[in-house]
Parts: sequence; C-alpha cells; structure tokens
Amino acid sequence: MSRPTPLEPAPRLARAVGLEPGDLWVKRDDLIGLGGGGNKVRKLEWTAGAARAEGATTLVTSGAAQSNHARLTAAAGARLGMDVVLVLAGAPSEGMTGNIALDGLFGARVVWAGEVGEAELEAVVAAVAEELRGRGARPVVIPFGGSSVLGAQGYVEAGRELLEQAPDLSTVVVALGSGGTMAGLVHSLGAERVLGVHCGAVADPEQTVSHLVGGLIGGLVVGGPAGGGPAGAPLRLRLDQVGPGYSALTEPVMDALTTAARTEGVVLDPIYTGRALAGLIAAVRDGQVRPGRRTVFLHTGGLPGLFGHAETLARARSAVADTAVRWPRI
Repeated sequence: MSRPTPLEPAPRLARAVGLEPGDLWVKRDDLIGLGGGGNKVRKLEWTAGAARAEGATTLVTSGAAQSNHARLTAAAGARLGMDVVLVLAGAPSEGMTGNIALDGLFGARVVWAGEVGEAELEAVVAAVAEELRGRGARPVVIPFGGSSVLGAQGYVEAGRELLEQAPDLSTVVVALGSGGTMAGLVHSLGAERVLGVHCGAVADPEQTVSHLVGGLIGGLVVGGPAGGGPAGAPLRLRLDQVGPGYSALTEPVMDALTTAARTEGVVLDPIYTGRALAGLIAAVRDGQVRPGRRTVFLHTGGLPGLFGHAETLARARSAVADTAVRWPRI
C-alpha cells in the first residue's frame, strides 16, 4: 500500500463542530488501496503476512455481518492467493449488500454462526479451522477485527507516520472497535493524545485496549512505548455514542454523517467513523477537545458498510426525496 496516507485539512468541518478552521485535519486511511480501503489493511499486513510466512493456505476470521475486517481479509486472501473463510454473526438474508456482497466478489466462503456472542463466535471459528485441517488445509485464524498484539503493530507504525506529518498533534480521534487501532496509536503517541470513541463491538473497551497496549509495551514490537495504558497515562475513552447497540443508528451519528458529507464531501459509515465524529463533536462541546490545538480525525474507512445499513440508506434517500423536483422547476 502507498504511504503515507494523506493528512487533509478540514476547515469547514472544523467550524461546524466548534473548532477554528486550521484545527481539524483528516487522516485518510480510508484511501488505502486494497479491497476498498480502511484501517484493517495496516493490521493485515502483519497478520496475513505472518500467516503466509507460516505456510498457511487458508485465512479464517470472524466478525459482524457487515464486518470491514472480514471484507478486507477476503481481499488480502485474493491478493496473496489464499483461500478465505469468514465466520459471521447472524444469518443470510435477501438484502446481502455492502460488505457481504464484496466478500463474495473477493471469493470468500461465508459461514453464518447465528445470533451468538463473542465466546460462541470464537468457538465456531475454532471448529471451522479444525474441520479445514481435517480436509488437509493449513488454516491460520486471524483474530476478530484483526486486533492482536501483532496486528496492532500496523498502528504503531501509523502513529509514527502521523507524527512525521503533524509534529504538533494534540489529539487524534479514532473509532474504538476491536481495539487494535487505538492500542497501536497509544503505544506510539501516548494515551494523552489518543481519544477512542467506543462503537459497541466489544463488551469491555478499556480492558481490551489495555491488554493490547500491555502486549506492545511487553516488547513484542520494535521500539519502546511512548506511554499510555498500563504503563502510562489513563486511556481517553468516550462511551457515550453506542446508543441502543452496535448496529443502531442514533441522531448524533446521523448528524455527524450529514455534517461531514455537506462540509467536506467526506463519507463516513454509521457504525465506526460516524460514531467517532459524533464523539469528537461531543468532546468539543464538553471541552475535552479544545480550539486552537491540532486535532486529527482518523478516517478508518467502512464505506461499504453504509450500503449494508438499511436505516442510514433510508434516511439518505429521504433527504433526496425532500429536495427533488422535475425540470424545468428548480
């Protein structure tokens, strides 16, 4: 993938959220080329790369039905010439759009695990991997969301890349899903400069990120820690944007999606980046993020997931219907 990903000014969005025009910048990890882009590619460079080095023939991973990580694992497998099996929570439906359609396009096989929790999903993944071994395949399991100490190394590197682009960085705001992206950034930037917005993907976001940061600090990656988590300042977390649950669309998130689109032409998704921007807006409102300081919003991708989220699409279509006219009226 090309490096570094762009760091773009967002002056109109800055004004809209209560910052000064020069304060807010967007780190465009959505523009990473593989499989539609997104933060999971940086993790897969390490996890899928290690699997290939081990002689694996098949990548097995898990996620929600509209998992960005699953989609990008399928793309990575296609690039590497490896089979991919995706174990997804839920059941097949008529509207298998968004990331699910791309999973099929990339050639992945999908195993539907039903409505299960984290532990049950992991058990299905283990059973699938064992069945594949029985058939003579050499599977390697990529963890949920790609978030392991190894995968988090991708965002240790990204944090260093960001510091080269913005040495005066005060705060980077990031969606907190399975935890690896935030953990890598905390390792390289320090906890005081990373604000994670919980998206509801894991039951205990603080413990999840702290565990990964602890692994990084324990010397499993190159370079010493910058602080944060178990060995440094407390993690900065916002837990106020989950709403009724992981897949639910809330008004603050819909407002964030609309604001980003109409000020900067930037498209976010309703599960991760939309929540992250809603968290940033709330953080400015309550003084956690202040004007006059460099703030970076990490765009972690996820656009295909928007097209798999029926409520968000319905809201977007209604906005078109409300303003549409037939020529020659205007």
